[in-house]
Amino acid sequence: MKIIKKSLAGTLESNDIQIMISPNEEKGIEIELTSNVEKQFGRQIRKVIKETIEKLGVEDAIVFANDKGALDCTIQARVQCAVFRGCDTEGKYNWEVID
Repeated sequence: MKIIKKSLAGTLESNDIQIMISPNEEKGIEIELTSNVEKQFGRQIRKVIKETIEKLGVEDAIVFANDKGALDCTIQARVQCAVFRGCDTEGKYNWEVID
């Protein structure tokens, strides 16, 4: 999948995460994380974001994540939503890659 436009998923409510994804002209996946639990869980949050993006086949993207204590399943769902919106795949989802 190729990110063709900026997209956003999630909220800034407690126990959620807001994911903004945009194309990366420099190539590769870049993750910028803001979280009040970054010291404890920052490595895990980045890992979940990266694995979810890679599973969807995205190779070049910049991800801005603003975490408010989201669980891994919420992070995955928000990343998937942002990727699908950014790829403009409205109604054409590959359900096999979604857990």
